[in-house]
Amino acid sequence: MTTETLEFQAEARQLLQLMVHSIYSNKDVFLRELISNASDALDKRRLAGLTDERLRADDLHIALAVDPDARTLTVRDNGIGMSRDEVVGLIGTIARSGTAETLRRLRESKEPAELIGQFGVGFYSTFMVADRVTLLTRKAGEPTGTRWESAGEGTYTVEEVADAPEGTSVTVHLRPEDGEDGLHDYTDLATVRRIVKRYSDFIAFPIRATAAPGAEEQTLNSMKALWARPRAEVAEEEYREFYRHVSHDWADPLETISLRAEGTFEYEALLFIPARRPHDLFQRDGRHGVQLYVKRVFILEDSRELLPDHLRFVKGVVDAADLSLNISREILQQDRHIQLIRRRLAKKVMATIKEMMTGDADKYRTFWREFGPAVKEGLLDPAEDRKAILDIASFASTAGEEPTSLADYLARMKDGQDKIYYMTGESRAQVENSPHLEAFRAQGYEVLLLTDPVDEIWVEGVPEYEGKEFSSVARGAVDLPAEEVSEERTGSYAPLLGWLKETLAEVKDVRLTSRLTNSPACLVSDADGLTPTLEKMYRAMGQDVPPARRILELNPEHPLVGALRTAHEERADDPALTETAELLYGTALLAEGGDLADPARFAKLLADRLARTV
Repeated sequence: MTTETLEFQAEARQLLQLMVHSIYSNKDVFLRELISNASDALDKRRLAGLTDERLRADDLHIALAVDPDARTLTVRDNGIGMSRDEVVGLIGTIARSGTAETLRRLRESKEPAELIGQFGVGFYSTFMVADRVTLLTRKAGEPTGTRWESAGEGTYTVEEVADAPEGTSVTVHLRPEDGEDGLHDYTDLATVRRIVKRYSDFIAFPIRATAAPGAEEQTLNSMKALWARPRAEVAEEEYREFYRHVSHDWADPLETISLRAEGTFEYEALLFIPARRPHDLFQRDGRHGVQLYVKRVFILEDSRELLPDHLRFVKGVVDAADLSLNISREILQQDRHIQLIRRRLAKKVMATIKEMMTGDADKYRTFWREFGPAVKEGLLDPAEDRKAILDIASFASTAGEEPTSLADYLARMKDGQDKIYYMTGESRAQVENSPHLEAFRAQGYEVLLLTDPVDEIWVEGVPEYEGKEFSSVARGAVDLPAEEVSEERTGSYAPLLGWLKETLAEVKDVRLTSRLTNSPACLVSDADGLTPTLEKMYRAMGQDVPPARRILELNPEHPLVGALRTAHEERADDPALTETAELLYGTALLAEGGDLADPARFAKLLADRLARTV
């Protein structure tokens, strides 16, 4: 048979060089690409055999053969095969998959290119590890085959072969092993088995290997894609074992979620909610995301694009029939299919949590204890479904020791109450003992106790739930139905209030309040001001936030406040009154868990005052 030497199309030659030198970050993926191509060929033959008996084949499979002496690795399949024109069209050119402009963008900006799914593109990856590649193929139903060979430079040879078997075999003549360059020994069956297990374990066809000519074949892949099987046919132990495989967690999952989407865009998903938080849940560089497969071929270990960040604890796999990947199959494009999967998976996870909340209280409590702070991060993003997150959230409350849902809070609201009252702080004990709660507790109003760091932030951006506004009990003027401070009393306190405002440089204003029942004073922020805890958080993140001057509110019913007013009327110039004002402010600051600007001075003033009373 005559051998014909041809040149690669210009764009194909450029793509081949990019493939070899810069596109793939892991050279092992060349075997994934060859197995993926073989699987596609087997799929095509199986479909063709449904309508043409001549194309039917028994025992469709992929065979791998290593030869350490010749330093070759061969990947064979008995699939649909290719004609001579298809070989030249798919390997010698980019065919219908790209243009010079696509390659220019890929070189200059690494933008994703719509090239995956074409045989020739994945095939080029073999030249990362090969000195020479030989392909032998015969299209099913045709009398002769084709041999293609190239060293990956500018040319390739094509010749007709009379006795080629149906299907395709690719023989990779391997370069020497180079550990520093990530070039492993691909004639070692253990290395081949490791790569198959990682990338191609769930390929629907058996992948068989022989260690040497004449040796017994071994099947390297499990072919057990649990997500592709009906849930009724899978034992719970199989799901638990698979969860351990994908999550590296030896505990059983809290919940298993299966999902199948059919139609114009098909995908399957098998997701798990863990029973305990991973140690890196709140670490920026933690292992988050689900595994991504395309047609059962492993693509990404931690695909963060397929679930919103507040659901990053979810483990599992997503297997899509087709996705817009970049040329190395390592980065997802942000197209509508990705967004569609993301929304659908998030909705399914949230619905599962909702079912857990209403149907299994113990399981829900475990979930919220472990992952509630992460879920509430979704409230910071206006693009997320905040209503769905609030529906499944629960919070500590003054109504009892157990957390409450917002729906239950609304059901317990007093007649005429139009706000959801809350207070933020560093711990439940600190918030429960705050003076700000005194009037609310006295009048039977329930207050949510928000103590997670994220609570300080999300309440700033979420205005309401079911038409009820969120309202901080430590901000603005209290609006509880109570006996208002009379104008006469306010007038009698005016000199004291004005003097305190001048004396205490730290405060923005001083006023009387009905907020307090037992404490003499408290500090409140403006309705739109920052809380002290939020100030601390911003400073911890390196942001320069000027100290907020807050409002000192006085309880006119408290003996100390009344005595201070009388003393100010009688001896306004007494230096001891200034010290009393400082002590009053300091105790209000300490009562809410704040930090004194000068603790030593406060301690000295307090000790001196106590000494005079003994």
